Amino acid sequence: MNQVTSAGGVPIRILIVGGGCAGMSAALRLQQVLRPQLRSGQAEITVVEPQPYLTYHPLLAEVAAGSIDPRHVVVPLRRVLPECRVLTARVTRIEHAGRRAWVDAAPRGEHGVPTELAYDLLVVAPGSVSRTAPVPGLAEHGLGFATVGEAVSLRNHVLEQLDLASSTRDPALRQAALTFVFVGAGYAGVGALAELEDMARYAAKGYHNLSAADLRWVLVEATDRILPEESPELAAHTLAELRDRSVDVRLSTTLESALDQVMVLSDGSRFAARTLVWTAGVRPAPLLRDTDLPLDAAGRVRCLPTLQVAGPDGAPLPGVWAAGDGAAVPDPEAGLCAPNAQHALAQARLLADNLAAALASRPQTPYRPERQSCSTSLGLGRGVAHTRRGQLTGRRAWWLHRARHLRRLPSLDRRVRVLTGWLLGGLFSREVVSLGSVEHPRSEFEAGFPKQ
Repeated sequence: MNQVTSAGGVPIRILIVGGGCAGMSAALRLQQVLRPQLRSGQAEITVVEPQPYLTYHPLLAEVAAGSIDPRHVVVPLRRVLPECRVLTARVTRIEHAGRRAWVDAAPRGEHGVPTELAYDLLVVAPGSVSRTAPVPGLAEHGLGFATVGEAVSLRNHVLEQLDLASSTRDPALRQAALTFVFVGAGYAGVGALAELEDMARYAAKGYHNLSAADLRWVLVEATDRILPEESPELAAHTLAELRDRSVDVRLSTTLESALDQVMVLSDGSRFAARTLVWTAGVRPAPLLRDTDLPLDAAGRVRCLPTLQVAGPDGAPLPGVWAAGDGAAVPDPEAGLCAPNAQHALAQARLLADNLAAALASRPQTPYRPERQSCSTSLGLGRGVAHTRRGQLTGRRAWWLHRARHLRRLPSLDRRVRVLTGWLLGGLFSREVVSLGSVEHPRSEFEAGFPKQ
């Protein structure tokens, strides 16, 4: 075991790449276990993340449905990490052999001159990005579902389609506006579709010429089942519930084209739809390709059970750990841990403890994945959940889903705010007003200027 200590009064520099579930949780734990060293100047922690906050992804579906205020599923990094230096920037390259990383602090969409950042210990937790495909028309018409902005935008978009369908006299436009297509039937896709379908069903009651039966919801999945993370029995129950709600679920089917907002499926179907939501999985952050760390075939960092990065010879690579969606962590039962928030949070805590153990020359502990406790909401009062004792459906699963994620949300402040929102939501009716204009705040101002 290599003991890492400061030399000549110089603090040990710990760099955490990523401020998502894994990165922020690791920083929180390190902040706790290394507090004496941080306050005495023997150690310093730097967290680099493009966004100044963590997004708690498992609750995005409820943000899209309006059950949770968007601000309450994001955790400000600087507020919860007062002992760390937080840089709102992008890491563009890592050269671990020389203990150097390059950071670009230019605003989003711009490219600046990366600055060099030296470190002694490295935590790699950049997370993942949406896995897209070269489908014609997808880039022009598709909507993602990985950020708070995308969840809010999707909510506004769905409500705007109801307004459009109610106002137009064109039957083709009306039908296209009331057709909603989701590609990908994992927890993200199923949860988003079910929550929005439930919200739109309620919103349709406010229109004199619309009903829930006018709305068409299509779920496209390339494999032969939905919810691949779940047991076949629970997946079959969820499929039956969606179909009972008139959701058109297409299994073993892919999206071939979305040109001109016309959906062409591999089963030969062809129909117009003004809403296309892409939730077909994730892939490791592209940043990992710009490092000298060993990657597996999927582009994830190879890890040992202790969450240390595995070198080419299988031995621990000195001074670097990884966790979260971008880490290939061994799972004795499944081969590798699935990229989800439950693993990321558990790995992050152990990673911090193992890093602290390395600093003290103590043995490190291997990661032993617990049985997955997955769940999702399918709208108000409805859900599915997997527990250690079995499976739950309906209202009990919905309550369990909310309780689980309220407990996992890494901020007491956010937990109280989310819980308060849920309680108030139970007392009053849904808010189904579209605020789509906030996405283009200057449009009305610009319209006031005479055209040249």
